[in-house]
Amino acid sequence: MYEVVVLARSFSRAAPDPREILERAGCTVKFKKDPEPENEEVVAGLIGNACAVIVGVDKVGETVFSRCPHLEVVSKHGVGVDNVDLDAARRYKIVVTNAPGTNSESVADMAFALLLAQARRIPYFLDQVRKKVWSSSGFAVELEEKVLGVVGFGRIGKAMAQRARGFGMKVVFYDPLVEGEGDYEKVSLEELFSRADFVSLHAPLLQETRKMVNQKMLSLMKNEAYLINTARGELVDEEALFRFLKEERIAGAALDVFTEEPPFDSPLMNLPNVTATPHVAAHTREANIKMGTIAARNVVQVLRGEEPLFRVV
Repeated sequence: MYEVVVLARSFSRAAPDPREILERAGCTVKFKKDPEPENEEVVAGLIGNACAVIVGVDKVGETVFSRCPHLEVVSKHGVGVDNVDLDAARRYKIVVTNAPGTNSESVADMAFALLLAQARRIPYFLDQVRKKVWSSSGFAVELEEKVLGVVGFGRIGKAMAQRARGFGMKVVFYDPLVEGEGDYEKVSLEELFSRADFVSLHAPLLQETRKMVNQKMLSLMKNEAYLINTARGELVDEEALFRFLKEERIAGAALDVFTEEPPFDSPLMNLPNVTATPHVAAHTREANIKMGTIAARNVVQVLRGEEPLFRVV
């Protein structure tokens, strides 16, 4: 029997199928709540003698690997593995896997929903109606002929672009790893921020992308432009964003992710031109099942001595 610890809070939540994949393979599955996902000592204690762990945002690195001698595989219930120390995993010969493509449509749906909400001022009007104010003051904007700038043109970025084209928008993108993509125009990051009416972030969190949306980039945006972030909070210099929003040097921001979560103490929460959601872009039934299924199959195949579906290291 293999012991598998599940720390990812949404694993197998939408349906039992992912858990059943593990159980049919002879695994004992233990769901554990991680009260301090940033604390490796806590994470290590929860994993204990397990052979595999399925993680969400839980931090896994040297401390975990050194204290969990039976650990063979870290399976990410998601795509980004910035919470896993890949160099340490290589040293300890531990396999790290992820589940790419499983949430692309869900995140793109959410990003475009936030774009529409900003364009049509839905959060503002909803708040007015709840206050029993029946007023149509202030104008929204149409999307046709507006420019969407997509930062990061992987699966999610391309799915976002497809949705925008359906609304008659023009799409430009920035991604150093992607060449020209049909009707989509590749531009520099500076040109994207200066041309776009809506900037949507879909880049991975790397050393070179951390705080890529900084004072310089924000200063290039139009006063009537919006920023949308469903990727990683750390891509944005939140102090700079706060200043630009407060001074109305950009029109608004829709944020599903933040540097510190929950962001209840963030000054961004006090601004009327910020729409905030609780990191739920990937939270659809379909994405949850697909993601959990791949995360489980990755575990099973590694424990059987087989190549996982999606190996990171």
